[in-house]
Amino acid sequence: MAEKLTEEELVTRIRGEITDSLGYMGDTISHQREQAMQYYYGLPFGNEVEGRSQYVDSTVQDTIEWIKPSLMRVFASGDEMVKFNPHGPEDVKMAEQATDYVNYVFTKDNPGWEILYSWFTDALLSKNGIVKVWWDDYEEWNREEYKGLNEMEFEALLADPSVEVLEHTEYEDVEYAAEQVEQTPMGVEGQAEVAGNMLHDVVIQRQDYGGKIKIENVPPSEFLIARESKNIQDARFVCHRVLKTLSELREMYPDEKLEVEDLTGGGQDMADFSSERLERFAFDKSAEYWEGWGDPTYGEDGLRTYWLHESFLRTDYDGDGITELRKVCTVGDTVLQNDEIDSIPFVSITPIKIPHKFFGLSVADLVMDLQLMKSTLMRNLMDNMYNQNFGRFAVLEGQANLDDLLTQRPGGVVRVKSPNAVMPLSTPALEPYSFQMLEYLDGVRESRAGVSRMSQGMNENALTSHTTATAVNAVMTAAQSRVELIARNFAETGVKDLMTKIYELLHKNQDKKRVIMLRNEWVPVRPDVWRDKYDCTVSVALGSGNKDQQMMHLSQMIQFASEAMKGGLPIVNAQNMYNLGATLVKAMGFQNVDDFLTNPETIPPQPEQPDPQQQMDQMEMQIKQKEL
Repeated sequence: MAEKLTEEELVTRIRGEITDSLGYMGDTISHQREQAMQYYYGLPFGNEVEGRSQYVDSTVQDTIEWIKPSLMRVFASGDEMVKFNPHGPEDVKMAEQATDYVNYVFTKDNPGWEILYSWFTDALLSKNGIVKVWWDDYEEWNREEYKGLNEMEFEALLADPSVEVLEHTEYEDVEYAAEQVEQTPMGVEGQAEVAGNMLHDVVIQRQDYGGKIKIENVPPSEFLIARESKNIQDARFVCHRVLKTLSELREMYPDEKLEVEDLTGGGQDMADFSSERLERFAFDKSAEYWEGWGDPTYGEDGLRTYWLHESFLRTDYDGDGITELRKVCTVGDTVLQNDEIDSIPFVSITPIKIPHKFFGLSVADLVMDLQLMKSTLMRNLMDNMYNQNFGRFAVLEGQANLDDLLTQRPGGVVRVKSPNAVMPLSTPALEPYSFQMLEYLDGVRESRAGVSRMSQGMNENALTSHTTATAVNAVMTAAQSRVELIARNFAETGVKDLMTKIYELLHKNQDKKRVIMLRNEWVPVRPDVWRDKYDCTVSVALGSGNKDQQMMHLSQMIQFASEAMKGGLPIVNAQNMYNLGATLVKAMGFQNVDDFLTNPETIPPQPEQPDPQQQMDQMEMQIKQKEL
């Protein structure tokens, strides 16, 4: 049997894994992502010549920004991003509640829109987008201040066991005492002293504790993974390095009693100077203090920053001969946490997945070379225009005033001593092949990224008499097929895994009842009584065609269903009609379906009407009883 590892050996193993992992500063992956960020911002290439055009094309930014609306419309336009499908009739109610609650946790308990937007942007620009999802057990004290409380209000406030009094001031209500004196008859012998009502000013702190699902985006420069990894869950080593202040570390690890001198090596990490990390702020120079322009700590120890490395590695720490998955949190050489865990809390997406590799290709990788070529062509065209407007001249030496010649102004005079002392040098115009080349590069971009001029705006030939709507739809559908493939890839390899992790964390950790609004009803939710997650499958709501096509198809289906119900065919019922109508309302852009349609399941059953013949018999019986 192997020997148990010491903390020093574990820290040495983690340091070696970090420097050898993919995404570590200075490697090829990091350099490519840094270059993609430069192209996205439209920063200079570095080959600019002084006095010449320095135009930079925006192909990378345009392509990514035109893809994102389609992706956000697919995933965030409805109220159900995922749906858990039951395997049997006994799972129907549980699957419906799981569907509603998981979507509620993602969109209401967490900023779902912002998470998706940043997640997709990172993937389209930096090869892979990473999100972290975990169960957060929190305990916090919230400060509250109250003034002018009466005795009953004060006692009711202190009756809460989670309340702790920090400051308390008791004083007499002068206005109340004055009113009592006015209402008391004067001149009565032995009049009792009128006492005023007591008021309280109090400052309390209220304890709030519990647990919830937390989801956050991980910047690509802060995520590391072992080189031979094919996916996150099977990786030998995964690390999330994040910048934390000493105050935040003390809150995260209250039992460690952390001081500045304890965290050796954690504040001098070279990740501060990672070119990929700094490139994110290069456009607006918002991170200059990292380059030595200022001290963000302002001399306070609590604001000192340290790089916390949350490492998830497979290691035989206990020496039983079998490796287990452990979470080890370190700052420099100090180990703050070392626990065995079940799974790695990260989910990754990539636009163009390469089989048997973790990192795929980004959309920026596909079009960066086109941006360089278009920028070069446009620079040549602009330099040519400059030379035509402000051309060069051949001057006979000593026969012309050079100061007059160098001064460019309308109506300016150039003094010469002899005719033909100044002769313009003609600049040939560029051939139309240059503009055809730009058109060709736009076509290459359309075929690579799936972003066509049709999707970017109205084409000048789109409304000509010989262009039919069917032809335009065919072109749009063909151009959007690449974007739809990216959306399907995101759905099956990222969003599905994220929602499954949310389901698993709720099932394992939430053991208290929570009452929330689901389908316009207050519903108690207990995820711990759900069945295991493997009893349900997850399907991401990803359709085909645009909204107009979907509404046209749904209208045809509703017409067919209504005719079937009129004809007595037992293939459509009221619930089917409601589902069709609800889908049509959502396709129109209205999210609250209950404002327009009523679910037949929520309508109480109508009492059965008695048979007419039975009613007649009852009436005759009543008449006979009266006669008797």
